[in-house]
Amino acid sequence: MTVFSVPDFDGHEHVSFGHDPETGLRAVIAIHNTNLGPAVGGCRMWSYADDEDALRDALRLSRGMTYKSALAGLPFGGGKSVIIGDAKTEKTPALMQAMGRFVESLGGRYIAAEDIGMKVSDMDEMAKVTKHVTGTSTTSGNPSPFTAYGVLRGIEAAVEHKLQRNDGLADIRIAIQGLGAVGFDLARRLHEKGAQLHVADINTEAVAKAADMFGATPVDTSKIHTADVDVFSPCALGAVINDDTVGKIQARIVAGSANNQLADDAHGAALAARGILYAPDYVINAGGIIEIAHGVDFGGNHDDVEIYAHLDQIHDTLAEIFQRADAESATTNVIADNMAEERFRIVA
Repeated sequence: MTVFSVPDFDGHEHVSFGHDPETGLRAVIAIHNTNLGPAVGGCRMWSYADDEDALRDALRLSRGMTYKSALAGLPFGGGKSVIIGDAKTEKTPALMQAMGRFVESLGGRYIAAEDIGMKVSDMDEMAKVTKHVTGTSTTSGNPSPFTAYGVLRGIEAAVEHKLQRNDGLADIRIAIQGLGAVGFDLARRLHEKGAQLHVADINTEAVAKAADMFGATPVDTSKIHTADVDVFSPCALGAVINDDTVGKIQARIVAGSANNQLADDAHGAALAARGILYAPDYVINAGGIIEIAHGVDFGGNHDDVEIYAHLDQIHDTLAEIFQRADAESATTNVIADNMAEERFRIVA
C-alpha cells in the first residue's frame, strides 16, 4: 500500500517517515496544508497496532489541524507527528532528541507541539536540537487547561442552541469519556458551573478522584456513550462516533475535546438524523493551538487576558455553525468544513 492509496490521504503536501536505529525511533510527520502558514500540530506517542494505523492517524490529525487553525483565525497550516511506541516504557531523552532532529530536517515547514503521550519535558529535549518546537518550559507550556476552557465554552454554546438554556450549566447532565489532562480539567470547570457529571476512564484512579472531588458518577468505559445525559463529551481517542455507537447515544449533544470523533463524515449525518447536535471537534478543541499561537506568533508574551478573549471566540464560531446548519439544512461538520475551506483554500 502506498501513502496515496490510504483512504485518509487528502492531498497532503508532504509525508515523511523517520527512523533512528540507535534510539529505536519510528515516526511519521504529515503536513496537510501550509497556505496560511507553517504547519503546526502535536507530536503524539502511541502503541499503534501497526504502521498503517500510525500513518492514518498522522494523516487524519494533520488534516484536522489545517481546519482547526483556519477556523480559529490563526496564521498556521496543519501538521501532525506520531511516534510509534509505548510512552510509558520506551520513551527516553535520546529518543526525543532523535525526534527533534527529524522535525529539524523539515526546515521549519512543521512546528511540533505537545500531544498524547508527551510532556513539557519531552518538548524540552526536542528543543535541544530544533527550534521548530513549542510547548516547552520556556515557551507556552502545557496547553491542556486552555483546551479544556475552550471545550467548556463550546458546550455552553451547544446547550444554548439545542436545549435553549441561556442561564448556564447548572444541573446539565454531562458524560465525560476520558479523564486525561484535558478531560479532568474540563470536569473541574463543569463542576464549578454546577453540572452533574458522569465519567469513565481506563485509569480507575482518575475516575475515583473525579468522584471524590466533583461528585461524579463513575460509568463503565464501554457504556459511557449510552449514558442518559444531556451532553456526551468524548475526551479520549478518536472515532468514538462509529457504526456501533452512533445509534446508542442518548445525549442530545455531542461536544468534547477528542480529535476525529467521527469515524466517518457520514456519522455526522447519522447524529443529525437522530436530532443530536454535534460540535465539530476541531472547532471546539482549538484552545491548545490558540494558546500555542499566542506564544509562537503573537509576540511570545503569553498574555492570558488576550488568550482567553481568543478562546471565547470558540463559543461564537460554534453558534454561527449551528445557526448556518439549521438555515441550510446541513450537518454541522459539513458547515464547519465549508467555513474552514473558505479560509485556507487558494483558488487559482
